[in-house]
Amino acid sequence: MRNQPIGVMDSGVGGLTVVSEIWRQLPREEVLFYGDSARCPYGDRPAAEIASFTFRALDFLVEQGVKMLVIACNTATAVCLEWARERYDIPVLGVIAPGARAAIAATTNQRVGIIGTRTTIASNSYPRALHLTHRGIETFPVACPLFVALVEQGITAAAEALPVVTESLREFSGANIDTLILGCTHYPLLAEIIQQAVGPGVTLINSAEETARDVSFVLADNQMTRTHAAKPNHVFLTSGDVGKFADIGGKWLGKPVQVGYYDVWEGDERSDAAGV
Repeated sequence: MRNQPIGVMDSGVGGLTVVSEIWRQLPREEVLFYGDSARCPYGDRPAAEIASFTFRALDFLVEQGVKMLVIACNTATAVCLEWARERYDIPVLGVIAPGARAAIAATTNQRVGIIGTRTTIASNSYPRALHLTHRGIETFPVACPLFVALVEQGITAAAEALPVVTESLREFSGANIDTLILGCTHYPLLAEIIQQAVGPGVTLINSAEETARDVSFVLADNQMTRTHAAKPNHVFLTSGDVGKFADIGGKWLGKPVQVGYYDVWEGDERSDAAGV
């Protein structure tokens, strides 16, 4: 079991931000990633539909023999994490609690902004997670539904994305936040532009780093760290456009990524998934 891959799922390419941190912190571990780009974004869908998509993806990863599940999607975490922990007999981690911890450590004036999909913001998951540890923190949640579409379309250059990002974050004007949680794993791919919009005095929180720390802790605590001496073979699958996924993934991960097509709803694998 300990030499099996870590299963990571997301609604699209955004979960690669978590994969990048797992690679950095746990270079010996293997990753099996499934990005459901065909149904992205999840954030504007009803909770029942999000749960249906999420559990179909998680069931698929479990069937492949992964040793741990990481729900690298804030929307899916908000809707499904507790159910998933009851459903599977392997560890299941989400990205909301790690992000909240990082924000608490970063803020000095206790005024924390939160951006996410409509479902993540409506779920109140981040304010609840923050207040479990620090009741005095003031939260300023704003839904930014257009950001996921920008990333999935590969529109991450300032010239194209800055007007959309600036307009979406206009609600923070005058809020005096000193910390902003990027409450969707797609959003770090727009981090430089978001920073331009909110100014240099605001610390951006990417939950990926803290999530990878949680992965490391759980693996060590359960004696599940990989011992195999062979180079890890990472596998990436998407239900969407393979070429677009590979292009965005290569830019984000810093090296070429070979991607296979697989749709858990169709069971239709049009190309073999090659590892990297």
